[in-house]
Amino acid sequence: MILSPKCYERGCKHYLGVKTDNDVVEKNERHYCGAYLNGIPEEIVMGEDLHLTVREDQDNAIVFEQL
Repeated sequence: MILSPKCYERGCKHYLGVKTDNDVVEKNERHYCGAYLNGIPEEIVMGEDLHLTVREDQDNAIVFEQL
């Protein structure tokens, strides 16, 4: 079963979708957004971190915003 990313479920307006490295989508997918252009950390995309404050590892100073 493929789980939906929390960013998508919560309706973050900065969530951009999924990138894959090859044809094996489930194994190599990376969710990305305006804050994390190279992949959202697991604790945000599938975990309990709601990303309400800017973190040091971000590409841009963007946080969760409802659509």
